[in-house]
Amino acid sequence: MVNEGKSLSEALLSAKAEGRLTVGVYECAKIMNEDPDSVSFCLLATDDFECDVALQIHFTLIQAFCFDNDISIVRVNDLKRLNALVGGKGQLEDAHCVLITNPAEDSWEDPALEKLHLFCEGSRSYNEWVPEITLPER
Repeated sequence: MVNEGKSLSEALLSAKAEGRLTVGVYECAKIMNEDPDSVSFCLLATDDFECDVALQIHFTLIQAFCFDNDISIVRVNDLKRLNALVGGKGQLEDAHCVLITNPAEDSWEDPALEKLHLFCEGSRSYNEWVPEITLPER
């Protein structure tokens, strides 16, 4: 799990630096609707104590969309740590849903993202459709 968490952190930081990160349930749904082929990876995040029914409904719809469009998807259970990775300094983002879009055609594939795709593929072979990844401590 540590390697997947490290790969996820690296992929998020790389995508953020390259402007390939979309943060927020509404913003992610908008990207998925407008250009689903541009989405490479989806991340859903909750805190263990969170019981927001509307958020769970959104998650169910996002998961179904990802499955239908062959988008790799994982869960993270530490929203605070995820916010620290994807948010700007001193600002909290609605990081319940985060998308990483595909790199430009003329750029190199992100090795961390490739590891995450392989992890998701392996998890699906064990019928774990939305695997959970623990982000490493900073």
